[in-house]
Amino acid sequence: MGHPHIKTELPGPKARAMIARDTLVTSPSYPRDYPFVMSHGRGTQAWDVDGNRFLDFAAGIAVCATGHAHPKVVAAVQQAAAKFLHISSDYWHEEMTALAERLSAIVPLGEPSMSFICQSGTESVEGALKLARYVTGRQRIIAFLGSFHGRTMGSLSLTSSKYTQQAGFAPTMPGVTHVPYPNTYRPLFAGADQGRAVLDYIRMLFERNVPASEVAAIFVEPLQGEGGYLVPPDGFLAGLRQICDEHGILLVFDEVQSGIGRTGKMFCAEHSGVKPDIMTLAKGLGSGMPIGAVIAKRSIMQQWKKGAHGNTFGGNPVCCAAANATIDLVREQYVANAAKVGAHFMKRLAELRPAYPCIGDLRGRGLMIGMELIEKDGSPARALVDRLLHRAYQNGLLLLSCGVSTLRFMPPLCVTEAEVDEAMVWLRQSMDQALAGAA
Repeated sequence: MGHPHIKTELPGPKARAMIARDTLVTSPSYPRDYPFVMSHGRGTQAWDVDGNRFLDFAAGIAVCATGHAHPKVVAAVQQAAAKFLHISSDYWHEEMTALAERLSAIVPLGEPSMSFICQSGTESVEGALKLARYVTGRQRIIAFLGSFHGRTMGSLSLTSSKYTQQAGFAPTMPGVTHVPYPNTYRPLFAGADQGRAVLDYIRMLFERNVPASEVAAIFVEPLQGEGGYLVPPDGFLAGLRQICDEHGILLVFDEVQSGIGRTGKMFCAEHSGVKPDIMTLAKGLGSGMPIGAVIAKRSIMQQWKKGAHGNTFGGNPVCCAAANATIDLVREQYVANAAKVGAHFMKRLAELRPAYPCIGDLRGRGLMIGMELIEKDGSPARALVDRLLHRAYQNGLLLLSCGVSTLRFMPPLCVTEAEVDEAMVWLRQSMDQALAGAA
């Protein structure tokens, strides 16, 4: 069964020519999985430069929350760009203030909040790091194995989803201690309650080599992204909140990937009811425009003195306009759609399991879904995931992986059940081909 929207061999002649040009002038450090060269997109669909149409279930790494080129976001960007492109964060303008007001109204911190607007997820984590150290006067940070918090030197110190991210850059920022993230599918500790085991491990560290009185913050993804789309056990995040409260430690939720409707609620924190002290956002916040935010309780953020932190491009009027339009669209329709279509998607994926023993685990929330693939002995099926990504591309389906051997599904929040059903056709075909390639 061929894909009716794939018109040329992949990559096509125009794509090959573009890649050849790019190879000569662009850093080879970008982790590109397959040769997709985009021309344009609309909603969940994307076309390459040779006119082939794909279903985009990667969404620019969970960035295109409202889909490609949503008319309301495009209009907001055009209107803002026609007024002025830049003024710097030394001054004030309507879009930036309106964005901070929107965030204060919806972010679940449990008390009034303030925002620092930046340009990316890694910058938001850097800002949260600086804020936590500044207001507590402490230097140590606790983060989790499998986490991804960014690639600049401070955020890179927290990142531990793949060794390649830190390889060649040591020493990173000192004072960071990594602890296991609870994984109920591949448990590291004895016992059924992996969340409780990790909490006990942190308490043990406080007794032996990490003085709790020196820890400024615990950084955690309320649904771990690059580490494998791991959903924490019930009670784990509440347990972290309790530990932080006991020792005067700030709890930071990195919702760069999970925030802005991705998990079927506006913020992943809402699934647990746990309220962090600081939250970081980016990715889906601007529907593709480069923007991030550090949101903190007002009692914390207002301790920053004038000049303690700043940037040149943060609060860019065009990016803030895109973020304001995105938040409105997600709140009005797409967060509910993510919950509804995400449940349908999970059901359709579960239907594959009887025919495909290589599916070891299905997990996620909303439209942040992971499918972990395994070998016959239960070990991670790394090579199978790589083959599957490439076969899916050949079949007109754009996907990415995470963790050791997990395929992740993160389509735009506007995706329909019909598009999920179409994607399932090409996913099944791709799995058959990838498995046959191993024979």
